Amino acid sequence: MREVYDCDLGCPVQNTLQFISGKWKSVILYHLFENKILRFSEFESKLPYVSKRMLAKQLSELEADGLIDKTIYPVVPVKTEYRLTEFGKSLYPVIRAMEIWGDDYAQMVAREAEAQVNSDE
Repeated sequence: MREVYDCDLGCPVQNTLQFISGKWKSVILYHLFENKILRFSEFESKLPYVSKRMLAKQLSELEADGLIDKTIYPVVPVKTEYRLTEFGKSLYPVIRAMEIWGDDYAQMVAREAEAQVNSDE
């Protein structure tokens, strides 16, 4: 577990970001909220633009921070599953708010593009 920052204004945001900063951590958490349990190969399918090395690094950091659990099954080929911990589940409101904002932004961009097309006609 990481330290709690002793800082002035902005401290709660820093304390949250220490867990979800990293290019793909929030997206990984989002997929775990949607799917409950995912294997490494399933993450690769859902995040085809993320290198295997980067994905493994981000998963490892999330595990080290206590947000996800990793289970390795002794089979050939090795089967690895990831799931949220109770601590990780506490980030649901944060990830959900990011999802809502992202959906709203995408709709706004689509409306602006449509308005531009209509004004060009």
